[in-house]
Amino acid sequence: MQLLSSRRVRAVAAGAVALALALTGCTATEETITYEPPAQVDAALPDDMVAAMQGAVENALAASGASGAIVGVWAPWSGSWVSAIGTQSPGGEGGELSTDMSFRIADETRLMTCDVLYALADEGVVGLDDPIDEYVSGVSNTDGITLLDLCNGTSGFGSSEAFVKSSWLNTPAREWAPLELAAYGLSQTPTAPHTAYSDSDAGYLLLGLALERASRFTASELIAKYVTTPLGLADTSLPGSAAAPPSSGPVMKGHYLTAVEGGYDCAAPVDITELSASTGFTDSGAVSTIEDLGRYAQAEAAQALRAEDAEPARFSTPLPAHDGAPSWFQNTGGAYLAGSLIGQYGWTPGYATSAFSDPANGFTVAVTLNDSTSGNAIALYLAWELAAIASKAPAAPGQTAPEFGLPFTAEQYHESISAAAIVCAAPAAAAQ
Repeated sequence: MQLLSSRRVRAVAAGAVALALALTGCTATEETITYEPPAQVDAALPDDMVAAMQGAVENALAASGASGAIVGVWAPWSGSWVSAIGTQSPGGEGGELSTDMSFRIADETRLMTCDVLYALADEGVVGLDDPIDEYVSGVSNTDGITLLDLCNGTSGFGSSEAFVKSSWLNTPAREWAPLELAAYGLSQTPTAPHTAYSDSDAGYLLLGLALERASRFTASELIAKYVTTPLGLADTSLPGSAAAPPSSGPVMKGHYLTAVEGGYDCAAPVDITELSASTGFTDSGAVSTIEDLGRYAQAEAAQALRAEDAEPARFSTPLPAHDGAPSWFQNTGGAYLAGSLIGQYGWTPGYATSAFSDPANGFTVAVTLNDSTSGNAIALYLAWELAAIASKAPAAPGQTAPEFGLPFTAEQYHESISAAAIVCAAPAAAAQ
């Protein structure tokens, strides 16, 4: 099945425009953008490849302490593999997972927030180089920091995560104001702006707040208008701040493990499925399903929501993802660039998620784990391990495999997952 059927994006006669007009009060324009995704072979990937990917997922589950994962791999020239592996809780409690379940997509939300920024900039509502304090007052150390800096991660602002993690886990129903949450990161000594990428959740929270104030609509409405509606992502949204499961439909339950003497109590995870999306807001608050996440990752890598000649190109000037990062691992525009792949990864209470796609051929991989104890690393490594395995998929009859290679191997990230494994405490220690 094709990831995303051909459709007009922001087309005059589409339902997306009806929503746009309702939100903005503007009249329709003649602008249309057409996205033609690569044709997807409607077949399963080879059995030996699927067996290798199944083994990779099981290794990641054991390493992360998660009881289940939902994954999707799409090689347009060969076939696909979409699978739910494991159960809602250890020991099978809660039943098996299914591929239609929704989950929190963590930092994939950053991509959507930047989508809104570029859409509003293309419409002239904001300028990419507008200073933050034009929209958000009362924030120190913002001199010369622009909306584009917030999207690109070049503001120099710190991250709030380390300071509020315990509050997220212990009071999941708490509703956070974006500026209150961002303040923990903003209170740290900033690094030099414009020159290097730094992982700042505070920056994406501020960006969402600025876009709300510039447009006079909520972040949820903006993401619906500019991202999920035009791409047909019916199961993807940024929920409101009231504590709730990821959706009203089937849900993959999210968990975290408590630390005990000798490691973690892996047999008794804490259920944190019901959570206020305000803990992540426009940094990590969105929810989706594996099919929707795969469709979004493919469209996002291809920049399907912008005209082909739109300037500036969003991913054209990447910076190293971190000090000492390999030359092929960079960041800009709210995305990580890993060789030819473009995507995001992250964790939010209960879930760890990663999704990447190749804009040239549509190759896409998306994964989510139902436990956030190990943070974001294992979800990222699993996505890359699956990508390295499936990138070698043979061409189906009548198809031609693309010239396609990745700068890492499956073995490399299988070992990285094992090295990042959490330690489960012995039952007696966990019971104390």
